[in-house]
This record gives sequence, C-alpha cells and structure tokens, in this order.
Amino acid sequence: MSWQSALACWYLRRQFRPETLKPRINVERARALTAKRAWAPRVPDGWQLRELYGVADQPLHGEWLERTGGMSVGGPVVLYCHGGGYYFCSPRTHRSIVFPLATRADAPVFSLDYRLAPEHRFPAALEDATAAYRQLLADGIAPESIVMAGDSAGGGLALATLLALRDAGTPLPAGCLLFSPWTDLAASGATISSNDGLDPMFSGAAIALAAKLYLGDTPADHPLASPVYADLRGLPPLFIMAGSTEVLLDDSRRIADNARAAGVECEFEVWKKMPHVWPLFAPFIPEANRALERAATFVRRVTSARQPAQPSSAMSIV
Repeated sequence: MSWQSALACWYLRRQFRPETLKPRINVERARALTAKRAWAPRVPDGWQLRELYGVADQPLHGEWLERTGGMSVGGPVVLYCHGGGYYFCSPRTHRSIVFPLATRADAPVFSLDYRLAPEHRFPAALEDATAAYRQLLADGIAPESIVMAGDSAGGGLALATLLALRDAGTPLPAGCLLFSPWTDLAASGATISSNDGLDPMFSGAAIALAAKLYLGDTPADHPLASPVYADLRGLPPLFIMAGSTEVLLDDSRRIADNARAAGVECEFEVWKKMPHVWPLFAPFIPEANRALERAATFVRRVTSARQPAQPSSAMSIV
C-alpha cells in the first residue's frame, strides 16, 4: 500500500465516511459536496471532449472523449456508467477514471449521464443505459468493438444493462469492466458486516439506505436492480476489481463466483487495502494508475479479433 493510497484512505475516513453514518441521506448535500470537490483533469493532448446535453430525447446524454478528428472505424469504444449510489455524481466527477482509461486503451469513451434517483427511480437508469448502447449500434459501432464499464452503482448498472440486452436478444458487447461494483441492493453480503469499520469510505448501514432511494417499491432482489440475483449465462467476459476492505467486496466476489458457475469468463482481482473505486484517485496514487493499465489491457484484448481464448480465472490478490 503506497503512502499516497494511505493518505487517500485517511482523507476518506475523516471527510466521507462520517456522512455515511447518518441515519438519513441528504441527497442535495451529497450532490453539492461532490460537485464542489470534484477534480477534473484537463482533456489529454490529441483528444477532444464533446458534451451532449440539453436534448431531452437524445439517448446519448453525457460526454464523449474521443481522438481529435473523430473515432477510427473498428477500434474499441467504451460505454461508461459512473457511480454515486444512483443518486449523485456525474460524468464530470468521473473524468479522472474516464480520461486515463481512454488514453491507455486508445479507445473513445462515452460517459453516460443517466437519470438519478430519487427523482427518477428504477428502472430509469437502466432504460437510459440500454438506450445509449442501442444508439451506439444504430450509429454503426459494432457490438464486438464495445466494452461496457462502470464503477460502484455504475458497475451494477453496466451488468444490469447486459442482462436486459441479452433478454431482449440485442447483440452483446465484447466485454464488461467493473470497478468495485454494487450488485446487491439487498445488502446481504457478508462483508457489509465483516468489513464495517475497515472500509474507509462507507459504513455498512449506508448501503441499504442508498438502495431505498433508487428502488422505491421495487424488491431489492430484482435481478435488473441487483444482478447478484440474476442468471448470468451468456454474458461476455467480465473483469472485476475490488478492494479487500470494502463493505461491498462480496458484491464483486459473488458475481465472479456466479459468472464462473454460469460458464462466463471472469477475471476477478482483490487489491489489498484499496478504498472503494480507487481508480478515481488517478493519477495521484500508483495503485489507481496500475488498475487503469490493467483495465485498458482488458479493453484492448476483448475487442481484438485476434484475442486468444481465455479460461475463467480464479480470484487473484494484488
């Protein structure tokens, strides 16, 4: 564990975790604090940021980061779903993941600005993500060139999108990249309790509180809200990363187990003492940079027509 990641954990424990100990979630406060503290990296040289906002019926509502001059035909494309418990954060808050992922993978990324709870509860975010994916196909991007990706709630949303597309008979993307995904809104994982107090970002009790904002009257074990309860057969390769002290660690572990049991290729890495979605801290902590390098390698591999067949791998500790 680098001193930079130790400093990030110290900061989170002092500034973020106390908010998750409160008995109620103040949505407006969470949004205001996140917007105020969001650090946005500059657009990389040779790339351009194209913001698509203000058109209510536009399925691609969010931000494109792409090479200056547009996308190359046939290259990888990432559809990214940001985290934030389904009720806060935005493409802007997650540029510190999206920008370095794009440059490392040499892949344009569309960062989706899906509708947020509690104003727009389940399945609004899912409807937005599936519509965005179908728009990419309509724009002529081949499914085998696309990788779905997301972190935390956005990771759960990316998985749910795959399930909805599969069930509708829509061609699936080449793979799915997940950083600390939130896949169980029923908060039934063992690490909700066993890592409570170890996780520098969240208290275990905060998970069920946030779930209620998104679910409304939807059961917490609905498979398109909580993919840990879904049949994962037929999904494309998955690459999952999570921190060893996260209260949501079991949300990743059980997805990996279920995926392998269903015959889905799945790489699962547990990084020692990393906070929830630590790639957000790129470029400041070395572990974030290394995680993004590994994520970019996955994007390039699964979208390559020459990729070798990869066996389902056991959990690895990083």
